[in-house]
Amino acid sequence: MGHIPIRELPENERPYEKLLKHGAQSLEDSELIAVLLRSGTEKHSAIEIARSILSHPLVNNNLDALHHLQYADLRKIGGLGKVRSLQFLAAIEFARRISKAKALTRLAFTKPETIAQYYMEDMRHLTYETVIAAFLNSRGDFLGDKEVFRGSVNASVASPREVYIEAVRHDAVGIVLLHNHPSGDPMPSREDILLTKRLIQAGEVLSIPLVDHIVIGDNRYYSFREKENLY
Repeated sequence: MGHIPIRELPENERPYEKLLKHGAQSLEDSELIAVLLRSGTEKHSAIEIARSILSHPLVNNNLDALHHLQYADLRKIGGLGKVRSLQFLAAIEFARRISKAKALTRLAFTKPETIAQYYMEDMRHLTYETVIAAFLNSRGDFLGDKEVFRGSVNASVASPREVYIEAVRHDAVGIVLLHNHPSGDPMPSREDILLTKRLIQAGEVLSIPLVDHIVIGDNRYYSFREKENLY
C-alpha cells in the first residue's frame, strides 16, 4: 500500500475523529501513537510512522517494550525528526510516572508486592544493576530513597556503609533495599545473599534494621523476607 495521508482516509478511520466520537479506548495502538505525533510528513502519515515504531525490532508490537527505544533508535525511523522523537520519549516517560504515582497511593512497606510494584517500572528496564535504599520512620512510613550503588552487585563493593550513611541522613529507623537483575530473573545470586546478611548484621549494630531486600526482575520480584530464613 502506498502512502495515504490521514485526511484522505474515510472519516470513521481517522484517529482524531474516532477519538472525539468514541473516546480514546476506541483507538488502536498505532492510532494512539499517531495522535501523540500530531501529524505526519510529506512521505509518511502519522499512522505509518506509528506502525513503524511498533514494528521496530526492539518493540515487536509489544507496548511494554516501548521503553527500550532510545533517541537514536527513533531517529532512524522514517518520518521521525528531532522534535517528534523527543515528544514520543516524553510521552513514554509520562506514562511511566503515571504508573509510579498510581503505585504510590497503594504503597505499604509491610507488603513486598506493593513495594516491588512501586519500583518495577523504574528498575525492570535497566540494562545495568542498581541498588536503591528506601528509608522508613518509626511508623513504617516512606521517608525517601536513594540510589546507593550502580554496577554488578558484589558484597565487597556494595558496602553497607553507604546504605547506612544515607539512612542516618534521612533519620530512618528502617531500610528496604532494592536492586534489579537486567536478565529479568529475580532469583538472588550468592552475592545478593551475602550482601543481605551483611546488611542485617550492620542494622542490628546500628539499631536500623533491614526490613527487606527485594530483587526486581521483569514483572517479577524476590523478597528475602518472604523467601529466606535470614531474619
